[in-house]
Amino acid sequence: MPSVTYDFSGRVALVTGGASGVGSAVARLLYQSGALVGLLDLVRPDEVAAAIGSGVVPLEADVRRSAAVEAAVAEVVARHGRLDVLVNAAGVAGRSLRTLEVDDEEWELVMGVNASGTFACMRAALRPMLEQGYGRIVNVASVAGKEGNPMAAAYSASKAAVIGMTKSVGKDVAGTGVLVNCVTPAPIDTPMIAGLSDEHLQYMLSRVPLGRLATTDEAATLIAFLASDEMTFSTGAAFDLSGGRLTY
Repeated sequence: MPSVTYDFSGRVALVTGGASGVGSAVARLLYQSGALVGLLDLVRPDEVAAAIGSGVVPLEADVRRSAAVEAAVAEVVARHGRLDVLVNAAGVAGRSLRTLEVDDEEWELVMGVNASGTFACMRAALRPMLEQGYGRIVNVASVAGKEGNPMAAAYSASKAAVIGMTKSVGKDVAGTGVLVNCVTPAPIDTPMIAGLSDEHLQYMLSRVPLGRLATTDEAATLIAFLASDEMTFSTGAAFDLSGGRLTY
């Protein structure tokens, strides 16, 4: 558990991909910092929500289905009267494949979850946020979205899309009280990397000057800051969490 916390008392947060990895770490940190939390995932949201604490609302939904996303946001607002924070942590790494090995199904899965899912969640969350004149949206992108990784055309493209839409939506709602930012991590020690080939993982680690995987707590700490009231003058920005890899 990170030693740094922020005051989220009275704030209502929705975390997608909240049943594992970065999502569960963020959901736990926000909850322990006083937020009312909705935990959205396709697998095990009930179990993980119960493990985090009483009052965490489990929401089962596929972020690729915009109607399911809209219903989840509506349930959070109906329960708590508002939505202050959205953390888009739902994502899939896809398989480690050379370009000619990527079939339509693989491409559509990765782009659907990572890119289309992120957009659908932002669009749904923006409605109550704009009405109340306050909101913080934090999207989880990747260094791959800036540099592109071999054996990861779909993943790299999807995370580039997350960065691009963060910049666009951040500008689109500037001045409304809603701030939209993203983080660009190097590999994080989560179940997501389990499906990557050793060649793929070693390539990514070889490019990280700090020479290790990031932890979910390190990611959660940065995301919580971006989601807090302390963040006041950045929007449409990508925040580095790459262990020194990124140069821009």
